[in-house]
Amino acid sequence: MQQARPSMERDPCPDRILDDIGASFGMGAVGGSFFHFVKGLRNSPSGARFAGGMEGVRMNAPRVAGGFAVWCGLFSACDCALVSVRQKEDPYNSIIAGAATGGILAARQGLRAVARASLQGAVLLALVSSFGIMMNRLPDAGSMPVNKTETCKEPQMPETFDVPSTPPPSFEYK
Repeated sequence: MQQARPSMERDPCPDRILDDIGASFGMGAVGGSFFHFVKGLRNSPSGARFAGGMEGVRMNAPRVAGGFAVWCGLFSACDCALVSVRQKEDPYNSIIAGAATGGILAARQGLRAVARASLQGAVLLALVSSFGIMMNRLPDAGSMPVNKTETCKEPQMPETFDVPSTPPPSFEYK
């Protein structure tokens, strides 16, 4: 019987790359559709706003989705390569992979563009990684220790009950 993986463990690298490409294509398609639909609505004449929004989606959403998929696929490939070379999975892998991804995608524009895009990719992924680390280190509200002086008292029952002065209603059929 195969043992279940913990939920925090990631897929092996070839599967991870394909999963990331598919997920990022979907996110790019949804985000690009929304953005370009609103842009098409705003830039169209008043009688053809909806048609202009749909035309914007048709023309631009696949390009945005493809761009997201390329960036994320290249990032995942670089991340997997770094995990394979370094034999450890830590935030430095994603930061270096972000720098490599930015540099590779800017390679056709020259060395200066490569340096700038690599720095931007490293900074972006450093921010994302540090935000993820910060969110994982925040304690859950349910796991915070309770201060002994602020413990809740158990509700206590009154010693006597007041009996209502009116008799309870009778439900007899007359």
